[in-house]
Amino acid sequence: MQALVLERIGELTLREIELPQAAGPGDVKIAVHTVGICGSDVHYYTHGGIGDYLVKEPMVLGHEGAGTVIEVGSAVTGIAVGDRVCMEPGIPDLSSRASKLGIYNVDPKVKFWATPPVHGILTPFVVHPAAFTYRLPDNVSFAEGAMVEPFAVGMQAAARARIVPGDTAVVTGCGTIGIMVALAALAGGCSKVIISDISPDKLALAAKYPGLVPVNVKDASLIDAVSRETEGWGADIVFEASGSPRVYGDILKIVRPGGALVLVGLPPGPVDFNVNNAIAREVRIETVFRYANVFDRALALIGSGKVNLKPLITETFKFKDSIAAFERAAKGLPADVKLQIVVAENGEA
Repeated sequence: MQALVLERIGELTLREIELPQAAGPGDVKIAVHTVGICGSDVHYYTHGGIGDYLVKEPMVLGHEGAGTVIEVGSAVTGIAVGDRVCMEPGIPDLSSRASKLGIYNVDPKVKFWATPPVHGILTPFVVHPAAFTYRLPDNVSFAEGAMVEPFAVGMQAAARARIVPGDTAVVTGCGTIGIMVALAALAGGCSKVIISDISPDKLALAAKYPGLVPVNVKDASLIDAVSRETEGWGADIVFEASGSPRVYGDILKIVRPGGALVLVGLPPGPVDFNVNNAIAREVRIETVFRYANVFDRALALIGSGKVNLKPLITETFKFKDSIAAFERAAKGLPADVKLQIVVAENGEA
């Protein structure tokens, strides 16, 4: 079966590879339609690893996906052949202590697509547990279905924040995840979300969403902007979604006393953070790693029309052009938010 394979750092091939194809009693087999390119995919391509996850042998990329069910296991109920679906890419051990606590995203034994040594889904077919496969509403396209995965990260962040209706939030970083977090925060009850970046293109896109207040920190002070928007009190919640170590120098200056700081972005190394200041002001600190128990809610918000992710899809590539798609993603063009690859031959939505 043909797949997009990361052979080693900086080398991708479209070639035949043997992948598991047998569906067990609780599994479904899916004809993959659309797959989004995630920043983690690009990082594996350009750097060969993320933290302790190192690519030591060829690996199929891709974990943001949607497709059509073509086979169901004998024990599967609620999903049928022909159903259009999206897939939650992490497969935990449901008997683990983490899973029993409802935090299966931090199960040490979780198998997550396109995370070494687990293969991803940039290939025509994939087998997946039905328990982590979700039917798409009729009004949700495959392209939107493939956006549920990154939006689930935003949903996890919003859930961890414990939003109170009317809260004012700040999101540092206006990349894909930053915008997802901002939209989830609005959907969760925030009255407005100030979102910062240095990319005019991304901030202009964010400005099209009612409730998002863009701030270009290359030209203006985020501290001053938050002070204006909150009458000097500070934001109820600050989501750090940039991964930039520079943000940590000022981050406690924009969250109110007793507010929440939710860490979403992964910095490349240690950061300078004033713990004493956080303690003295009783800032609640939360962290986010992927998501748990929010995938269906993320899909429901998209299906309801309350969250529109279609403007975030910058360009779509054919499967045969997958390598070119990754070469473009690696350039990090300012106007690019989400690039997607259509694997299905017919390419219908």
